[in-house]
Amino acid sequence: MAATGCASNEYTRLGLPEPITEQAERVLMLWQGSWVAAFAVGVLVWGLIIWSVIFHRKRSEQLPPQVRYNLPIEALYTVLPIVIIAVLFYFTARDQTYLMETDEPADVNVEVVGFQWSWQFNYLEESRAEAVEAGREIPTRVFSVEGTPDDVPTLVLREGDVVHFDLSSPDVIHSFWIPAFAFKMDVIPGHPNEFQVQIKDDVVPEGEDSATFAGRCAELCGVDHARMLFNLEVMTDEAYDAWYAEQEAAADAEAEQIQARADEENLQEDPQSTGDQVREGDEGPQTETAEDDESTAEEEAGR
Repeated sequence: MAATGCASNEYTRLGLPEPITEQAERVLMLWQGSWVAAFAVGVLVWGLIIWSVIFHRKRSEQLPPQVRYNLPIEALYTVLPIVIIAVLFYFTARDQTYLMETDEPADVNVEVVGFQWSWQFNYLEESRAEAVEAGREIPTRVFSVEGTPDDVPTLVLREGDVVHFDLSSPDVIHSFWIPAFAFKMDVIPGHPNEFQVQIKDDVVPEGEDSATFAGRCAELCGVDHARMLFNLEVMTDEAYDAWYAEQEAAADAEAEQIQARADEENLQEDPQSTGDQVREGDEGPQTETAEDDESTAEEEAGR
């Protein structure tokens, strides 16, 4: 209890990195509480061992009184471990439920695609679940950031945002892990996963525009598993808005270029379509003119 009340500095974190999300703070508290419980059990066990060594060491060749059964001690040995496990299970289940909650509306929706051997981050207008509720199988993608083992991608988020992640993989099982989140989740083919986090407001140092953190795959996924790296960059509001607008403009320009190339290829594949339409349009007036001439000749013959 004393350790959980201390500031989250390097010593009281007990090996965990500085948390940058509200969910990571909860994981840190569970981690510290588990260590406190472990130390308490350790002190009890060590104390009993030391007490036995000092006060019940061998003093002579005479055997001490032998006791066959000691029900209170046996009951204690049975009940105490059950109580310890039950308490740890309660706090673990409570915190896991909190970590897996996705009910809060998200400010940003990101689809994380893990593939051999890098990552793709698709920024979406809505989450996968929201798209399904709206009758769409695939959510609308705004733009995408894709990397390679030699060109490490960067996932950019804004401090203070609620971020929803949808995880998927086209090949093998990966694991999306950002140590500063104190959390990781498997990316499984055919089994989409999801979670969301609340980025803290004080992540970016004062006077800076962003702060960078490491990310990686935490599941042995093949020969280049160690190269499945990415960066997380948390930006301030102004820096993130500028970056997001730039990515949107680049995506729109790329879409226009793709559409223009597609239109040009269609014209090259069917170059006679325009001419056929013109000729079809010309045949109509010519036919009508011939009919008019024939009717005029009949009228003159009648007269």
